[in-house]
Amino acid sequence: MSPDFLRLPAGPVTLENATVPGCLVGREEPLVRTELSIADGRIAGPQPLAIDLKGAMVLPCFVDMHTHLDKGHVWPRSPNPDGTFAGALGAVGRDRAARWTAGDVRARMDFALRCAFAHGTRAIRTHLDSAPPQDAISWPVFDEAREIWADRIELQAACLVGADGFDADGPFRDTADLVAAHGGVLGMVTYPLPDIDARIRGVLRMAADRGLSADFHVDETLDPASNTLRSIARAVIDMGFAAPVVVGHCCSLSSMPEAEALATLDLVARAGLHMVSLPLCNLYLQDRRAGRTPRMRGITLVHEARQRGIGVSFASDNTRDPFYAYGDLDMLEVLREATRIGHLDHSGDDWVRTVIANPARACGFAAPSLDPGAPADLVVFRARTWNELFARPQADRVVIRGGIAVDRTLPDHAELDPLMEGAWT
Repeated sequence: MSPDFLRLPAGPVTLENATVPGCLVGREEPLVRTELSIADGRIAGPQPLAIDLKGAMVLPCFVDMHTHLDKGHVWPRSPNPDGTFAGALGAVGRDRAARWTAGDVRARMDFALRCAFAHGTRAIRTHLDSAPPQDAISWPVFDEAREIWADRIELQAACLVGADGFDADGPFRDTADLVAAHGGVLGMVTYPLPDIDARIRGVLRMAADRGLSADFHVDETLDPASNTLRSIARAVIDMGFAAPVVVGHCCSLSSMPEAEALATLDLVARAGLHMVSLPLCNLYLQDRRAGRTPRMRGITLVHEARQRGIGVSFASDNTRDPFYAYGDLDMLEVLREATRIGHLDHSGDDWVRTVIANPARACGFAAPSLDPGAPADLVVFRARTWNELFARPQADRVVIRGGIAVDRTLPDHAELDPLMEGAWT
């Protein structure tokens, strides 16, 4: 492969000798060599003009189903003082109160979306901090972004409030109405409270009344006594809640007694919940104590969940904010690090679904596909095997949207300097 190993012509073309995951084309082999043809912006039948990819791997574009576009890139002005979860909550709270104007959120959100697009993502669900008065600021900004980016990245949003901020007859009712008016998803952060069961059921009732799905941040802790995941599953079953329900993080499953964790997952499977693991953020925050080497990884029980038929996805979560100091909304990085952190290798050949088909199904996005007739939204990598793919950052990947290779120039972090007011770390 030459340095610019793929230059697409303007017209129809067949990409010969491409490597694709067998699970995405109905084959049992881990990887297969095949050809993909493009015409009129879609996957098509064979075309006269052909390009030999020499084994380069081709994937459909990614779906990133758990992000925080409103928080992203505040690290230079509001770093986490000690790397802990409590430190992140405090730093974000202060930054939000002081600086999250519409212009600030808009600029950082657009920067993040340009990064995601350059890396090959075509659909994103973001959580938006929605405690008043921030909800009235961030949701209209999100609406603007959704319209501006409609032909490049499909966007969804879920509200984010702490469980102690829920009151069926308080401000959350207005937040729920705002979410419904913007076609969003109802969300809440769940943690042990004396009446957490009632609060979870109240959120689900509000979602059902408004025809909304639900997306919870769940048990983002290594405290084995925290099991609000079980409460969510029971509520969904008891109420017959029919819309999709996503549960994210679920870190405490990895620290609680094995029998309790597995019984909880059995209940999750019965409830039909979809789990999303955020391995980069959880590795950063969980089991952090000053001067002590971390013992636990924070990742939830993805193998055991998949064995029970539970839909499992991985996602970016936070980027360059107090909850996670790094990241760039690169879903290949997420899959690569999930493979290392969660030992996904040697355990099946279809984990790539966790960043493509599974999150699309959980969120209701159109599923990225390599089938004829699907949009020619593809990412081509200079790698012929999973080992080659994960061994390097793949910074020279080619992103194809609608059959055309796009400009992958990443935005310069210096663009954000005017928002940082000279605060560097």
